[in-house]
Amino acid sequence: MNRLAANTLKTLRLLPRAALILTVLSVPVLAVPTMRTNAGSTIEAPALRKSGLGFVLLVSLQRA
Repeated sequence: MNRLAANTLKTLRLLPRAALILTVLSVPVLAVPTMRTNAGSTIEAPALRKSGLGFVLLVSLQRA
């Protein structure tokens, strides 16, 4: 019975620490859906102008 009581006390001491670690690890995962609902805060880069250099390279490489 003494061994059972010691194991129970050891488990009860570890439960708050395990709950704290689980909470810290789960907070970012649970925060993602709330951040995705606000789509107005997305900052996008300006569109790049196409210079047409790829087509020129393609034609010049085919002639070589």
